[in-house]
Amino acid sequence: MDNWTRPAKVTYKRWRNAEHGNEEDAVGPIDEDQGKDNEICTIASAEVDPVSTQSANSSEANTSGETFTVDDALEAIGFGKFHWKISVLTGLSWIGDAMEMMILSILGPQLHCEWRLPSYEVALITSVVFIGMGLSSPLWGNVSDKYGRRVGLTICMCWTLFYGLLSAFAPVYGWLLFLRGLVGFGIGGAPQSVTLYSEFLPVKSRGICIMLIAAFWAIGAVFEVLLALWIMPTLGWRWLLGLSTLPVAIFVCFCFWLPESPRFDVLTGRREKAMATLARIAKENGKAMPPGTLNDYKQTERGRIKDLFSPQYRKTTLLLWFLWFANAFSYFGIVLLTTELFQAGDSCGVTQGGKIEPRCSLECKYLTLEDYKDLLWTTLAEFPGLLVILLAVDYIGRKKSMALCFFMFSLCILPLFACIGRIALTIFIFISRAFISGGYQVVFVYTPEVFPTEIRALAMGTSSAVARVGALITPFVAQVMLRTSVYLTLSMYCGLCLLAGVASLILPVETLGRSLQESSLEKEAGGQTTTTTTSQTYDSTHSAEQP
Repeated sequence: MDNWTRPAKVTYKRWRNAEHGNEEDAVGPIDEDQGKDNEICTIASAEVDPVSTQSANSSEANTSGETFTVDDALEAIGFGKFHWKISVLTGLSWIGDAMEMMILSILGPQLHCEWRLPSYEVALITSVVFIGMGLSSPLWGNVSDKYGRRVGLTICMCWTLFYGLLSAFAPVYGWLLFLRGLVGFGIGGAPQSVTLYSEFLPVKSRGICIMLIAAFWAIGAVFEVLLALWIMPTLGWRWLLGLSTLPVAIFVCFCFWLPESPRFDVLTGRREKAMATLARIAKENGKAMPPGTLNDYKQTERGRIKDLFSPQYRKTTLLLWFLWFANAFSYFGIVLLTTELFQAGDSCGVTQGGKIEPRCSLECKYLTLEDYKDLLWTTLAEFPGLLVILLAVDYIGRKKSMALCFFMFSLCILPLFACIGRIALTIFIFISRAFISGGYQVVFVYTPEVFPTEIRALAMGTSSAVARVGALITPFVAQVMLRTSVYLTLSMYCGLCLLAGVASLILPVETLGRSLQESSLEKEAGGQTTTTTTSQTYDSTHSAEQP
């Protein structure tokens, strides 16, 4: 820590040796007599404190040609105070996302009664949000890959806040539908918080930390139910819509603190910004930067959809899209099945009859205290699921963890085919939701790990869009098909998750303990990541000595 706080008089000079200035491909030691135009040399005056050894170590490393990557720097800095701050800030965007999703199950019954809406118009309020998310997710991914993760995440959260507040003032159904669709368009960029967060984490901490970020989703869902329990009986749904934007508003207020990903800065050739960010992290964590120079992997083409289908990533992309689809289809399906099966009354009658009698589409029923309690209990099921997967993801690996969740979900669906009581029904639904929610979070860990920085945000965006398609389709299975055949409905969810479990196991790459790739040009050789193209390097002493 002393090296960060002790004042030192340092002079920076840009060397412009006419003889060597244009030799960009020159290779060799760098000293004060020979350098290139784009290199910055550090010269310490006689007044520098002799105890400050970091500059001396870096100079020796430069002379010997030692270099380091962003991964090396993050490993040396480790997990510390900075990471706790960014965990909370990115977690706020997840809380906001979860609350905007959870409000859909509360808003529908209320407007069904208050505005006398038919069932299809109530369902359309939910569908339009998922449509907006599906359309915008690839767009936000492309923006984040081209202009920065911080830029994409900040814009989408500001968008969500603005239209979320406006929807609270919607005068009629048409305006509410339009504004909630725009809210969904903004929420489509929320997964970019995982992209940004993952690029600041050391390898050893990445799996557990991303899973802990997922806990913010569960917190947001529980908080929305508690907020509705307090607000709806007295102030109504408009206040609930307005107050549900509070986490997003807090994020927008503090987003100025959020730095850009150093991986993105390195990839775009902004070495100085990357070094300044790494130095800031090291300072807040009380650690020293590694000695040497920072490798620069400048990539001009980023965020191209065709790169997802290159021979290197084609199989991974298609399998992951299927896994995202299966996760969303099953997760939102079990949420809808919970209320449908409970409202059907006697579980034995439901399963033996094989179908549920349709109710009048204009039948009005406000949510009661008991309904909110049931909603709260089923939402709490996500916490034990996260706990189990948190223990498994860094021990058995990402692929096996996803397969475990899908297989356990299918296993818990099987008893629903038989005649079971309400208590047993509740237990099996609770366990199945716990596992499918845990599996949903593992795929959030795996996706940013398996793709390189140049297309990582786009991969998250397109995967999220495919997931929204699953979420859009599942109401027609869990609500419409269920009224025709319970057995066929349960078979759809059970069979799809069995296939998803197999797909998890045949993914080409296990990312446990694997460093994040900076570029698709990187090759894995002997367990060590090397690059085929290494361009300019930048002295870490320059950023380390900056105030």
